[in-house]
Amino acid sequence: MILGGVLSPLENVLTEVLIWFHETVGFTWGWSIVALTVAVRVLLVPVAIRQIHSMQSLQIHAPEMKAIQQRYKSDRQRQSEELMKFYKENKINPYASCLPIVFQIPIFIALFFVLRDFEDEIFPDFGGQLEWLGLVDITEPTKDGWGPVLIAVYVASQLTSTYFMSTAMQSKAQRYMIMFLPIVFLPFILGFPAGLMVYWLTTNLWTTGQGLVTRRLMPKPQAPPKRSSRTPPKDAPAASNGEPADQAARETTSAATPGAPRRVKRKRGGRRR
Repeated sequence: MILGGVLSPLENVLTEVLIWFHETVGFTWGWSIVALTVAVRVLLVPVAIRQIHSMQSLQIHAPEMKAIQQRYKSDRQRQSEELMKFYKENKINPYASCLPIVFQIPIFIALFFVLRDFEDEIFPDFGGQLEWLGLVDITEPTKDGWGPVLIAVYVASQLTSTYFMSTAMQSKAQRYMIMFLPIVFLPFILGFPAGLMVYWLTTNLWTTGQGLVTRRLMPKPQAPPKRSSRTPPKDAPAASNGEPADQAARETTSAATPGAPRRVKRKRGGRRR
């Protein structure tokens, strides 16, 4: 299989890490998968921090982005250009929220190939216990035995973890879609090895805990100051000689406008001719 060949180096790394946790640390194979998951998520902490900052920035600038979408709703190309320009000016990466899941997909697939041949290629050389919590065999399909209980816990953990991801979505339809994705995936994961479910369940619990901790500890970025009709533009001249900034801006505007009539104040007490 082409995909399996491309991911062979990653499969070898995962295999060695699992063997190390089992042989050196003394974990069972099920708990070795849990430890592997925690190690992966620790390595992804910098990416997760970028994801959180990006989500917060998207929430803060949501009204401005919505205004751009409304302004150019009849011109999709111009709308996209203006949004990309807005992202660049405000240092927003709209794709940062997807980075953790993008990095985990290859690991998930590689672990699938490792567990698929685990009982024939790895287990005979090292032995040990294949059951996790005395409920599921990590090499058996998730639908067997107590696997459905694991699936129920997985769905609950997936809903809670995706909740923290969906808070950055501006549309309710997008939020509902990402919340119901775990249920859509259920028919596909029933035939997966239970060890994969252990991996995904652990990463969901990590995401939930990480979301709770970061919401309390990480300060939200400051919202940009609201502009009003009296706020001078950025390139307006600074106030000089005690004149207010808005008066200086008005004088500059009137001076730059060609053909504008100039008012001359009449002195009091002067003689009339």
